Amino acid sequence: MAAAVTWLTGLSALAQLGGGMQGVMDAFMMTNGMAVIGLGAWLGTIMLFNVWVLIWPNQKKILGLDGQKHSADEIAGAKKVALLASRTNTALSVPMLLCMVGYGHGLVF
Repeated sequence: MAAAVTWLTGLSALAQLGGGMQGVMDAFMMTNGMAVIGLGAWLGTIMLFNVWVLIWPNQKKILGLDGQKHSADEIAGAKKVALLASRTNTALSVPMLLCMVGYGHGLVF
């Protein structure tokens, strides 16, 4: 839930920066001077996808929280997917934060 709350908070911040839903659209379309923060928003969206679609379902499978019985091969595969998605999120976190901070300091491209 923390990933969803973080993403929704970012969406709210984009709306405040751009004067409503137009600011959100400008960021995600990378127009009207919102390219840097828009790139950060896309990276954050990718990270949200990784958490909700790849990491959490596979973690539930690994920990046996999904209420099903899984073979050792399925668990090994789930471990690999969760590991790679977690590493991807770790790698994306620094560029995402740099984009978010860069917008506030006038970085445009």
